[in-house]
Amino acid sequence: MTRPPFEVADIVRTAGSNFRQRYWKALTWPQIKVLNAIVRCRTSALGGHRDRCDHCGYQHLRFHSCRNRHCPKCQTNAREKWLRRRKQELLPVVYFHIVFSVPHALVPLIWQNRKVLFALLFDASAAALLEVASDPKRRLGAEIGFFGILHTWGQTLQQHPHIHYVVPGGGLSPDHTRWISTPTNFFLPVKVLSPVFRDKFVEGLEHAFQHQHLVFHGECLPLADKKAFATFLENLSKQDWVVYAKPPFGGPEHVLQYLARYTHRVAISNHRLLSVNESEVRFRWRDYKNHNKKRTMTLTGEEFLRRFLQHVLPKGFPRIRYFGWMANRKRGRLLPLCRVLLNQPPETAPMLSEPQASIQECPKCKGPMRVIEMFTAEEIPIAERTGAPIFDTS
Repeated sequence: MTRPPFEVADIVRTAGSNFRQRYWKALTWPQIKVLNAIVRCRTSALGGHRDRCDHCGYQHLRFHSCRNRHCPKCQTNAREKWLRRRKQELLPVVYFHIVFSVPHALVPLIWQNRKVLFALLFDASAAALLEVASDPKRRLGAEIGFFGILHTWGQTLQQHPHIHYVVPGGGLSPDHTRWISTPTNFFLPVKVLSPVFRDKFVEGLEHAFQHQHLVFHGECLPLADKKAFATFLENLSKQDWVVYAKPPFGGPEHVLQYLARYTHRVAISNHRLLSVNESEVRFRWRDYKNHNKKRTMTLTGEEFLRRFLQHVLPKGFPRIRYFGWMANRKRGRLLPLCRVLLNQPPETAPMLSEPQASIQECPKCKGPMRVIEMFTAEEIPIAERTGAPIFDTS
């Protein structure tokens, strides 16, 4: 993929100063760290290293990455490493894609209690999947395993918390003696999943309120009153919550193709930016409500950064989680059992050369480039005087 002409880092450089002055009281330290990381990523400020091709001897300098999980330029290596692990865990079955989201009325409260309520969103939606799947009256009656990916944004960078689940089509029988398969075009009824998810989330909200785990500010301040909060919960319980089952992926190879572009996304990629200048930012977005029509949005730099930074996750919060027999404490024991029951060959040990899959190719002869020298930020000007080109993989 070619380097995009504009980057989020350009927006930070042009509008960051005014943005900080306007919103400095509201900015959190993690958000400030993201701003600083993005603007320094793959610049001389972070130091770098010299690579040399094993075949033709070509050399270039490469600046270090910030490795911040919210940086649009730093997700490739993390994604590839994660995908290699998932590839070893895929089963020879059809996979399903299910999305859970919450009513718009909940969004302000969630953003004032992100760590608590993002976790509740995971817990309630996963519990709904496990409960409905284990019920033999709902066609399956099996113990399933799956993982979910939290996204907090919509196409225009507004607040839209939702979780994408990737679920193998089937599960273990209650006595773990056989694999129960689902039809190739149907997993679980969303009309059943929706009220179960809603009831579990509302129950979790009530528990969090009773144990004073929630805070209330601004427009949510009236909800601090016990009666007002009870009315709020009652209204939520009367609404239809959205659970969306997308068309199944098909075989494992289709799952990897999807995950390769989806799991380690940030709120917006650099490739969606159309223009950046002192006064405004233009970017592409898809209008899902109107047949995925491509549209263009224009925002001031300050408003773009405000929207972008509201999707910085709480420190240490995992945005990818595993459940059922895919949970970390069960996977080592039950995943091999699933393979046996599906007559799948046992997992082979990863080759010793696998971690080197991230070695860069020489732009001249496509041979392997290897690091031969490291530089601090202070040493970069000296290295640049050698005449080796600066190589950027943005």
